[in-house]
Amino acid sequence: MRPPPQSGDRPDGPTTITVTAPGELTAPARLPAEPPANVPGLLFAAGAFGIWGLFPLYFKLLAMVPAVEVLAHRVVWSALFAGLLLTVLNRWREVIAVFADRRLLATLALSTAVITLNWGVFIWAVAADRVLEASLGYYINPLVSVALGVVVLRERLHRLQWAAVILAALAVAYEVLALGRVPWVSLTLAVSFGLYGLIRKVARVEPLAGLFVETLIAAPLALGYLLWLAAAGTGAFAGSEPGITGLLALAGVVTALPLLLFVAAARRIRLSTLGLMQYLVPTLHFLLAVLVFGERLTADHLVTFIGIWIALALYSAVALRQGSGAR
Repeated sequence: MRPPPQSGDRPDGPTTITVTAPGELTAPARLPAEPPANVPGLLFAAGAFGIWGLFPLYFKLLAMVPAVEVLAHRVVWSALFAGLLLTVLNRWREVIAVFADRRLLATLALSTAVITLNWGVFIWAVAADRVLEASLGYYINPLVSVALGVVVLRERLHRLQWAAVILAALAVAYEVLALGRVPWVSLTLAVSFGLYGLIRKVARVEPLAGLFVETLIAAPLALGYLLWLAAAGTGAFAGSEPGITGLLALAGVVTALPLLLFVAAARRIRLSTLGLMQYLVPTLHFLLAVLVFGERLTADHLVTFIGIWIALALYSAVALRQGSGAR
């Protein structure tokens, strides 16, 4: 549909709520640690997380189009729309600065590979009626970000946060044993978005400029694939009904709009509040999977979800307490 949200360019340290969102970018690194809360900020956050949470509805409408083709359209149209916004906002200097820094450009090339994998797996999961697994992945993502912070950034965890990470690992292990298979969709989405957050944390670039550069890097391959499909007469863009063509063209807006809302929210409300609101995304995915798409929620699935929910409750409680103490 992304992710996971954070104090910095994504994700944040384990002692703060990890603010992520399915398949999308994060707030600029220079944002204040605790901006004052206000109603517009809450509305912006609700809008961003609400759109991300409803992504399965959008991609379900494109389920008849191969996932790789949908992904290619998302890359191309996102690059075009981000470029248009950069022009309107007169922010091309941020992009020029990226291309002037070879290390930063190489870092964004790596983030491009990771987020493209995340987008592709999510699009495929929605078309394959595996939204429930995608939901589990984005529930796990904040805890993956915490673990990456410990391993890579040498960050320290409270004992209850360690308990949360261990409980999440046990919940996934239970699903592997109970169902007899590895939940690769969930783990791929969680780990890829966690890695994306880690990379974007060290890449000091504004979200819109970062989105443009990332999609621009992937655009030649994506555009070449779409042109090849068009030449072969098998592409969905011109060969389908107008509704499908319009939905594919909207991919850029669908990708960039929640990002802009998220940045506006991050500038206005506390990161702890933003972190709690991020769980709206996988919750909406969960509800859509069960109530709208009719995916089967087994007892074993429920045990896994309950384990993850308890782990997130432990982690969030510690992060909120630490945030209150810091204030």
